[in-house]
Amino acid sequence: MTTIRGARERARIEVTAAIKDEARRRLADEGAAKLSLRAVARELGMVSSALYRYFPSRDDLLTALIIDAYNAVGEAAENALAQARTGTGTGKRGGAGDRADHVAHWVAICARVRAWALAHPHEYALIHGSPVPDYTAPMSTAGPASRVALTLIQVLRDAHEEGALTPPPPAADLREEDRRLADEFMPGLPPGTAVALVAAWAQFYGLISFEIFGQFNRVVEARDALFTRATTRLAHEVGLTG
Repeated sequence: MTTIRGARERARIEVTAAIKDEARRRLADEGAAKLSLRAVARELGMVSSALYRYFPSRDDLLTALIIDAYNAVGEAAENALAQARTGTGTGKRGGAGDRADHVAHWVAICARVRAWALAHPHEYALIHGSPVPDYTAPMSTAGPASRVALTLIQVLRDAHEEGALTPPPPAADLREEDRRLADEFMPGLPPGTAVALVAAWAQFYGLISFEIFGQFNRVVEARDALFTRATTRLAHEVGLTG
């Protein structure tokens, strides 16, 4: 009985993966707004009723794809930080007692997220492009969606512990907002960190989105250099000093 149950579970995993792979192909061809369970089932040679046992609705399939995308880019960011910390990426400042180069850690994470986006433009568009009509993301997407931001916050925490974080004080009209954001998302970090991070976070994704969605076409050619310089500047703007 255990062997039969294990075979069924493996079959379910394989069919689920096939459904999601076909759905991703359709995202690339037609976009999320036109994703159809019937079309996916037809391409896989399944009857619709069989596919509904795996994903009861289009929204359930979209949610699964969104969670996968957030987890994939989140894992890429986390791996970039882990590699930078161990010295397999750009992460040590020479001549400073092996003190971590937190600016380099920040830039490494940003570069890895950009690389993932360039390799998976349609999945990036699913999570950072135009909203899908008649779809509202459930709370189950919130945890995966936070992984990149939490990785950047960890860089700030690491720097703060070493005395290498000096964020600009928030403007008077943003002090309450900074306090609210800090209390909710990054307690223990210096005043000004929260507002500075949110602003940098938006600009970081703006750079990637301009590249993915074609705004840099026939405008920017040295995109690698521009991205590195811009994300280094953002690191300084959030208060990273080393």
